[in-house]
Amino acid sequence: MIIGTMIIELHAPWVHSLKEKRMVVKSICAKAGNKFNISIAEVDKQDMHQAIVIGISCVTDETAHANSILDNVLNFVESNTEAEVVSVNREIL
Repeated sequence: MIIGTMIIELHAPWVHSLKEKRMVVKSICAKAGNKFNISIAEVDKQDMHQAIVIGISCVTDETAHANSILDNVLNFVESNTEAEVVSVNREIL
């Protein structure tokens, strides 16, 4: 069993309230979760308006497949939001 995890930190300079941020996060999480069958949630900096930290995990039987899923999720997140990707931390267990 191979577990792929990734933490994506985004910066959204146009967000001025937690309500706006919540709408962005919910949209990303719902779309990516449904499209890629992954576990995804906001995992840090919930009280900071312009910082978004999303945690992602997937389970598969091959390391290459886990890397492929995480690559596709990262590309999807980058293309479906105007937020800038600040950092990406990836780990395969």
